[in-house]
Amino acid sequence: MNSHHSRRQFFAGSLATVAGLAVSRSALAGLPEPVLQSSAATAPPLVPNTGRPYHPVVTLNGWTLPWRMKDGVKEFHLVAEPVLREVAPGFKVNMWGYNGQSPGPTIEVVEGDRVRIFVTNKLPEHTTIHWHGQRLPNGMDGVGGLTQPQIPVGKTFVYEFEARRPGTFMYHPHADEMVQMAMGMMGFWVTHPKVKHPQISEVDRDFCFLLNAFDVEPGSRTPKVNTMTDFNIWCWNSRAFPAIDSLNVRLGDRVRIRVGNLTMTNHPIHLHGHEFSVTGTDGGPTPPAGRWPEVTTDVAVGQMRQVEFIADELGDWAFHCHKSHHTMGAMGHAVPTLVGVDHRGLVGKIQQLVPDYMVMGERGMADMGEMEMPIPDNTAPMMTGSGPYGPLEMGGMFSVLKVRADQQPGDYKDPGWFKHPAGTVAREYTGPVAEAARPPADKPPLAGGDTVLKARKPNPHAGH
Repeated sequence: MNSHHSRRQFFAGSLATVAGLAVSRSALAGLPEPVLQSSAATAPPLVPNTGRPYHPVVTLNGWTLPWRMKDGVKEFHLVAEPVLREVAPGFKVNMWGYNGQSPGPTIEVVEGDRVRIFVTNKLPEHTTIHWHGQRLPNGMDGVGGLTQPQIPVGKTFVYEFEARRPGTFMYHPHADEMVQMAMGMMGFWVTHPKVKHPQISEVDRDFCFLLNAFDVEPGSRTPKVNTMTDFNIWCWNSRAFPAIDSLNVRLGDRVRIRVGNLTMTNHPIHLHGHEFSVTGTDGGPTPPAGRWPEVTTDVAVGQMRQVEFIADELGDWAFHCHKSHHTMGAMGHAVPTLVGVDHRGLVGKIQQLVPDYMVMGERGMADMGEMEMPIPDNTAPMMTGSGPYGPLEMGGMFSVLKVRADQQPGDYKDPGWFKHPAGTVAREYTGPVAEAARPPADKPPLAGGDTVLKARKPNPHAGH
């Protein structure tokens, strides 16, 4: 056996168990060319032209990474690098991501596929990739320092394993995790079943997206990576409403939506107009006996939830996180509540000192949804978006499920606003309105036999 053959055998054998080897100079010449994406629009599904067939997913405001087949192995090339992501119109953020975008591209494979993923590090520091939820050899798990060396700046490492079970997974760094994930480094992974699965239904539309959040000071471009809880930019796939695309389906479609959460808090995801079942987690498909109808499912940190339903109600149905602050743009959390405060007599005096002063908040914040007031450059409005009937007063984690009878199979284009049949829209009532009976303002004195209850703060030192 010659020395060249020995080195080749050693290199191939090592790759099977350890991801911590940089790709050799000769192997680099055979790398699949990295595919980069510059658009934040939802890409059409990538129908496989090699390998096993499957029904592809649609990544909301994202795309699927192309691959090449080499000797029966499905090869991908991820490039970890700084990116500039448009989060909303007029609002761009400096992020770290993969192949030109944050999140990185969705990776789609089939159960049983042999997968080889080259990772080139163009970040200013080392990195790794952890394949969240996957069954694989320990040396491929991507935990820097524990299961592999870190990927140095400018180097390319390779991960290789078999996609052993079908399901929905994620990928993200396990190196300087606080900084790298706060900067947007994450992506989706879908493993399709190789044969018809008793617990995985065939669907007509299959959507996926990641929940992520950032703390970006108004007027700035770079997230504050040390923030633990007080985020102000809430996103689906690094997009905030009204920049999140709608989910466009045909009446009667069976629809699957896969949602992964890599933020620092939980998100109750709520769909209007339909009931769904949670049919899978990142642990695998949910047995049918363990499913029940829901309209909201909570997606905790580091979890994935897969929901399915029949789109049998025509219309434009809101789809959003049910934490109300998560459906708003950047806001000052320390602003005092002014609801009910009477500003009359004060506004004129203030405007003598500050001519552009406007009263805000004394009647609630709805005015913010329709007024156009100056905001810092590179900032998303707190409440924005317009619908067919006026301001939507939303932001952040909000989108619309659009169900149409004439949406063609395989067509994901936005059909526009729903045209409601006559007489089916809430309207003003113009008839007589009876005055509500109200109790008297002054209560009569208590009757002699009534007991007056009093609360007393306990003394923490009583009895000592």
